[in-house]
Amino acid sequence: MKVFVIGSDGKIHSLVWKLTRSSKVSRVFCTFNNAVMKEMAEFVDIRENEVDRLYEFIKENKIDLTVVESLTTANTGLVDRLREEGLSVFGPGKNSGKIEMARGFTKKFIHKYKIPTPKFGVYDKETQAVTYARTAEYPQVVKFDSRMPGTGTVVCKSFNEAKNVISFCLKNQYKPVLLENYIPGRQISFQVITDGYNAVPLPVAHLYKKSEDGNLGFNTEGMGAYSPVSYIDAEMEAKIAERIFFPVIDGLNSEKMEYAGVLRASIIIDEKNEPQLAGLNVSFGGPETQTILPLLEDDLFDIMMLSSMGALSDTYEVFNISDEHSVCVTLASEGYPGEYKKGVVIEGLDEVDDDNTYVFHAGTRKNIYGETVTTAGRVLDIVSKGSTLNRAQKLVYEAVDMIEFPGMKYRKDIAKPIVLT
Repeated sequence: MKVFVIGSDGKIHSLVWKLTRSSKVSRVFCTFNNAVMKEMAEFVDIRENEVDRLYEFIKENKIDLTVVESLTTANTGLVDRLREEGLSVFGPGKNSGKIEMARGFTKKFIHKYKIPTPKFGVYDKETQAVTYARTAEYPQVVKFDSRMPGTGTVVCKSFNEAKNVISFCLKNQYKPVLLENYIPGRQISFQVITDGYNAVPLPVAHLYKKSEDGNLGFNTEGMGAYSPVSYIDAEMEAKIAERIFFPVIDGLNSEKMEYAGVLRASIIIDEKNEPQLAGLNVSFGGPETQTILPLLEDDLFDIMMLSSMGALSDTYEVFNISDEHSVCVTLASEGYPGEYKKGVVIEGLDEVDDDNTYVFHAGTRKNIYGETVTTAGRVLDIVSKGSTLNRAQKLVYEAVDMIEFPGMKYRKDIAKPIVLT
């Protein structure tokens, strides 16, 4: 079978790595390139928005399964076009892609289907947003509706700070702006695979989004994660499924946004031990995907293919998950999540030689001298498995110590239990 993966960053590397381990997969093609991708996949030099060229490639190469992890591609309508022709595709169509591309839309969707979520307001006009912010509780989370460089999320501690962020957002056309009550608690990333009717959970990951140790600094897409999560037991999983995922799937079908792929929920377990849905996505997340895929013992190709056919629940009620623990540490460029240098030489990658440790490249390439260099803010995700959480943590930081590049930054407290903001 031939698989075509459309998307970019470290999670794509981990998905391709997992797909190549399927005995049913003969060739993997991918639009993402890094310093090592050629060792496992064939690079396809087509931009993610070039829908006609992508479509022609899929048809000409008789691709058996297309995996769309690019929201840019989803917005072109490629997924819908392929499904109309009866071709197998895993990922969001143009309608379901709105769940991730428009936060204001998603928040209203969550509210409509009575899914627990922090109190919020969505505004197109600055005066309305400022009026809401003036009487809001603080801290207050301000989120930009459209995707922008970085996370587009700012935790504001005062009205004046919120007012400035609102003004910046709307003046730069990142509208509408979403204001949301800050909920203290522990933040998890819970991903499930759905075939449009049912959902099967992947391992839950405890996600570290702040840039600095001690949960300080700026919000990022993720600086590390670990799995499994001890405070998420079977009772909590059942509660999350009943209160969040099943209403989401029913809502998507009611809104004619049928979807086969991954649903990723950013959930805060609040001080009363109740789940609150803070964000919903229709793509895999990094670094949590890099963290959990080494624990998945089932064939990812089978899972994705059955999902695309609407038949996942015919085979899977649950996935087979290793009883080991996994820890991921993200190595980032100096300045991330702000401005950073590119082309910095990375050393020590060849020193990482452990069967239980994996190096996923989020932003690397080879320079003219054959050296591996940085190309992005998030550069590498180092993942280790171990029989205990402490063992996995020890292994991953031993691997991190072998790698170096000027300005390399990473958190040194991944897998230490802390309350996330």
